[in-house]
Amino acid sequence: MTPSAPDGQTRLAWFNCQAGVAGDMTMAALVDAGADPHTVGHTIAGLGIDGYALTFERVQRCGVGATWANVLVHQHDENQDHAHRPVSEIYELLDRADLPQRVRVRATSVFRQLADVEGAIHGVAPNDVELHEVGALDAIVDVVGVCAALESLAIDEIRCSPVALGTGTITSAHGMIPNPAPATAALLAAAAAPVVGLDTTLEVTTPTGAALMTALSAGFGAAPTMTPSTVGYGAGTADVAERANVVQVLIGERAADVSEQSSEGSDVVLLEANVDDVTGEVLAHTVSVLLAMGAHDAWTTPIVMKKGRPAHTVSALCDPSSIDAIRHAIVIETGTLGIRASTLKRWPQRRSMTSVDVEGHQIGVKISDHRIKVEFDDAARAAQSLGLPVRIVLDRASAAAANSISRL
Repeated sequence: MTPSAPDGQTRLAWFNCQAGVAGDMTMAALVDAGADPHTVGHTIAGLGIDGYALTFERVQRCGVGATWANVLVHQHDENQDHAHRPVSEIYELLDRADLPQRVRVRATSVFRQLADVEGAIHGVAPNDVELHEVGALDAIVDVVGVCAALESLAIDEIRCSPVALGTGTITSAHGMIPNPAPATAALLAAAAAPVVGLDTTLEVTTPTGAALMTALSAGFGAAPTMTPSTVGYGAGTADVAERANVVQVLIGERAADVSEQSSEGSDVVLLEANVDDVTGEVLAHTVSVLLAMGAHDAWTTPIVMKKGRPAHTVSALCDPSSIDAIRHAIVIETGTLGIRASTLKRWPQRRSMTSVDVEGHQIGVKISDHRIKVEFDDAARAAQSLGLPVRIVLDRASAAAANSISRL
């Protein structure tokens, strides 16, 4: 059963990356914290690719019990591990894959982040970037696996500690390069992420790990105020003597600010950008990305700019603590050259989340004092499976929810 946050709370994951972070370690930490490994594997299988095997094992790292995720790629030749993979091919793979929408949005956001920094490093347009190690099959499995594990745990918001970096040099497809790798350094710098240095020549933070944290985290720093429910440890391959080579994750709930129900309301920030050169598909994707990153709401509004040009305003409503992450996402996704912000008041109404059964299909339902709202995506999937019009499924789910309330 998929966990969910209690009424009026946000389900949160805080990653402690002060020993470093990599994609496989992040996925393993979430499984160690309770994500269903079968659900993770099934979701990755929705990519429709083969040539890999994924296993999870219990290990010890410097005396700390942890889970190790082993992604074994079946190589046909010795150079396959460093094969170039165009980022456009990865976008196409994610677009056609059978994935939950939030998994698709989060994974795409990670690879867009990578493409932007790799494009800047190599002097090419982001969509023309060819990813090397990060484009390899095991990294794609890592990224989608992390997003699948977040979905399995019903995580609404991600936060991250300062990120550890090594020193010296490391070996890459291009030869010897500085440690941290240029892509890792650029990702962390672009997100203004705090870092901490470790006296080691190990690549403790990989580009995949840095991309996951910078693309998905709503902010960096100490653990936020929350009520932890589970903790997980994801092991790196190396077992070094001086530190536990693990990523730690705390999973818990953060209560809504009590001021949300007061007459004063709570402060929220409205971020907006006017764009006149962005397609409708990109605008729709941007809204999905902003919502997946924790914006309270996101939308677009048709406008007319100077010289009569048709355009849109992209708007996102977020907590003050999420400004940097949401603002960065708007810039990355739309290419806008400027964003404005204003502070508003918000009075969200109390609601709870439950699910009802419609002919063997679990459908999510939001319930407030004055309304029952069925989750449309759940109803649409059930309607397709049952061969019914979606309006019929919506009516049946609403009736089932109303009936369960009347029995309370």
